[in-house]
Amino acid sequence: MPNPHDAPSRRAMLTAALVGGSAAAAALAGAPAAQAAGERAATGRPDGKKQFTLTVLGTTDLHNNVFNWDYFKNLPYADAAGNKIGIAQAATLINAMRAERGAANTLTIDAGDTIQGTPLAYYFAKIKPISATVKHPMALALNAIGYDAAGLGNHEFNYGIPLLHTWEKQLDFPLLGANVHDAVSGQRAFTPYVLKRVKTGNGWVTVGLVGFVTPGCALWDRDNVQGRLDFNGIVEEAKVVIPQVKAAGADIVIVTSHSGATPGSSYGDALPFPENASTQLAEEVPGIDAILVGHAHLEIPERFVTNKATGRQVLLTEPLKWGMRVSVMDLELAKVQGQWTVTSAHSHLLDAKTVDPDPAVVRAVQAGHEATVNYVNEVIGTSTAPLSTATACWEDSAAIDAINYVQASTIKAELANGPAAGLPVLSIAAAFSRAVDVKAGPLTIRDVAGLYIFDNTLLSIKVTGAQVKAYLEWSAQYFKPVATTTATAQDVTNAVTATAPNGTPDYNYDAVYGLDAPLNYEIDLARPAGDRIVKLSYGGEPLRLEQEFALAINNYRQSGGGNFPAVKSAPVLSNSQQEIRQRIIDYVVDRGTLDVAVFSQANWRLTVNGAPLTVTA
Repeated sequence: MPNPHDAPSRRAMLTAALVGGSAAAAALAGAPAAQAAGERAATGRPDGKKQFTLTVLGTTDLHNNVFNWDYFKNLPYADAAGNKIGIAQAATLINAMRAERGAANTLTIDAGDTIQGTPLAYYFAKIKPISATVKHPMALALNAIGYDAAGLGNHEFNYGIPLLHTWEKQLDFPLLGANVHDAVSGQRAFTPYVLKRVKTGNGWVTVGLVGFVTPGCALWDRDNVQGRLDFNGIVEEAKVVIPQVKAAGADIVIVTSHSGATPGSSYGDALPFPENASTQLAEEVPGIDAILVGHAHLEIPERFVTNKATGRQVLLTEPLKWGMRVSVMDLELAKVQGQWTVTSAHSHLLDAKTVDPDPAVVRAVQAGHEATVNYVNEVIGTSTAPLSTATACWEDSAAIDAINYVQASTIKAELANGPAAGLPVLSIAAAFSRAVDVKAGPLTIRDVAGLYIFDNTLLSIKVTGAQVKAYLEWSAQYFKPVATTTATAQDVTNAVTATAPNGTPDYNYDAVYGLDAPLNYEIDLARPAGDRIVKLSYGGEPLRLEQEFALAINNYRQSGGGNFPAVKSAPVLSNSQQEIRQRIIDYVVDRGTLDVAVFSQANWRLTVNGAPLTVTA
């Protein structure tokens, strides 16, 4: 690998890592060696303006990926594009860019979703919870790198507010969330912004760093935040806080926005504020110079949005996810009559697969990583058959049946001897990933964690047959219309809808399962969305629309995730707030076996005009 301390080698490393951006190649190819020595002091121009270049480096949606490691496969992470993941990889690029631009002229920020997403996160939340003496791996990693600020993401609230505040205290930099308010006092619950002063050859420039998080937190983590935190709309809050930042002395304003750049909301109109508002933020709120976008897991090297009030262009960039990319924002500043302003801005991405991990980050988190690896490889039982989700999005799958069976069985036991004990039990589940491949034989914790990768908790609600039908119709929007009886998976799945302009994600296609008797149905893709469910039966008889059921459902879905009908307002029958993944682990430990003969059903299929649809990968 090139030596990051040697300017030509470092520049070769960074050039090899370049991804997109209109000025990306020029940004490095023409960089004078003096920049590496930090000699980027403000210089004069013939028009009397004083110039300075501020570089802002950004990551987002790390989801507790520190190393390039797949805990579910017990192997280094690998995908078809050859990506590498983890903040340890990104740190090498961050340090190289600091050396290239001059560390004193560089700020480093993150746009949220940091402490959830891998077994490493779960281990330090549930198995060995962080405390005054136990440090969070993402605190250790980000502190080792030396971030200037990080924004909140919606997944920061998954493990509850106390753990979030413990993590916040372990950080050496502020955690920003301007639009999060205490539900009782109305005061801001997190630091809204921070001012960073950067020295130039012509005085100091003050940079305001502001953080916003998608208001969807109020739905997705309702059990953790209801009555404790309120989430204002991003644009609404920005119209208040950006003038405050400017009044506090900020010359330049950089925002971390954990809210996608493509307008829309997965929860429809369940909240008065949109989920993805970064473009609207740039358009409607004056005074913002650049936005580091998060939440959507997309790659945006460089995008400009024109502010409607000022006509100025606002720079947007999003560095994909999991530490795969680092955003580099170069802001050219000019000082005119004592006031700094941005005269031009460009951004590009750096690809982490081109470098080795940073040794300091590796040292900081190695012990926690090894403890997690040991934990997830504990054998807890056996599986009588392979469990794969490779085709689970278009055909009934034993892997999804396993989740549904455990959920439904758990709810059946919880409701026993209570007023809802006589209700037949249904369950919903989705394929979160098409990569689950659990072998027959010994089952480890990582096998179960791979089967159910999110930290969702289990509830039960009361629904009618009519609501089950409506639920299935909504779920079937996931499929594209099909006219032939043979089609590829790409031609069938991930349909674009009003609430999913980039295509409906796999996790928003739910299969519904009957515990006490089979719930059978067909999805006819020759029919229009909203009228696709045919031959819907329960226990061998046509489903009665007035019949009542207990439906096992996860907290994300029940609180509005995916905007499925009826579930938010349906009566809650039970809510143990126990994680579904742990329920599956407990089931296997108690019985010693995950027996496919017990739970597997072939209860739904895709058809075209009544004929079976064959889907090829």
